[in-house]
Amino acid sequence: MTSSAAPDPTASDPAALSPRLPSPLQEVADGRFARHGLRLLLKRDDLIHPELTGNKWRKLAPNLKAAAGRTVVTFGGAWSNHLRATAAAGRLLGLRTVGVVRGQELADRPLNPSLARCAADGMRLHFVDRTTYRRKSEPETLAAVLRGIGAEEPYVVPEGGSNTLAVRGCRTLGQELGGHADVVALACGTGGTLAGLAAGLPPGPRVLGIPVLKGGFLTADVEALQESAFGARRGTWSLDERFHFGGYARVTPELDAFAEDFTGRHGVPVERLYVAKLLYALVALADEGAFARGTTIAAVVTGSPFPARP
Repeated sequence: MTSSAAPDPTASDPAALSPRLPSPLQEVADGRFARHGLRLLLKRDDLIHPELTGNKWRKLAPNLKAAAGRTVVTFGGAWSNHLRATAAAGRLLGLRTVGVVRGQELADRPLNPSLARCAADGMRLHFVDRTTYRRKSEPETLAAVLRGIGAEEPYVVPEGGSNTLAVRGCRTLGQELGGHADVVALACGTGGTLAGLAAGLPPGPRVLGIPVLKGGFLTADVEALQESAFGARRGTWSLDERFHFGGYARVTPELDAFAEDFTGRHGVPVERLYVAKLLYALVALADEGAFARGTTIAAVVTGSPFPARP
């Protein structure tokens, strides 16, 4: 996937896709919150764009612009929302994309629906073994991976899209929510959205992150992202590590039933890997008395259920 033609630096401007910004803020009447004297708002980032939904838009847009027409190389697992969003962006903007996928063993298997979507959108999939994938941020390992891909002068976006540009891009989410909520809550993967959101909020509100991966590493990662983007830790934020349901891409029958019930109550499609875990956590925390009566909570709907289109 190399080309002798010079890239078109205007091809990668996502503003041409007409995002819906600011995204809507929707209040929902839910007795599980009302009985504790709480208001629940949904920040509908899933409605920003039909294919580049939620925090994927906010994180990818500045990176796609910086790519200036170069091949975009990024990383993810077999069910990565980030890979799908990057592939869709490539198709919509005419950009070449390569997805480095964790798990060499997957190369000889039929593509799952998520990776099949990436391929259908024009993304070239490059599978690497799990040891190499874990070391992908090391300069020598990354250089070897890029040599194997063979793309000329690619633009590299990290796993989950969380880098300095992405974090700065997510500040607008905090700015849009300023004055609307006392607590802003969101599910977290790599932490970039939380890092930018917390920096963009005015003084007063706090941010609650619900990690969807096990490991307890995210506090340090968010602090590092804020240090890189802003020079220091910014905003008032914390994490509750109890609601990952076994780790990334793990969905239990209990969580699935909860998501179906929430959709039935409010007509809001609930994405399972992130948003369902966030909403489940908020109901549990409300029952625990974690929020004072009179608190307004804004839950960020960071994406749509997959598949999002035919």
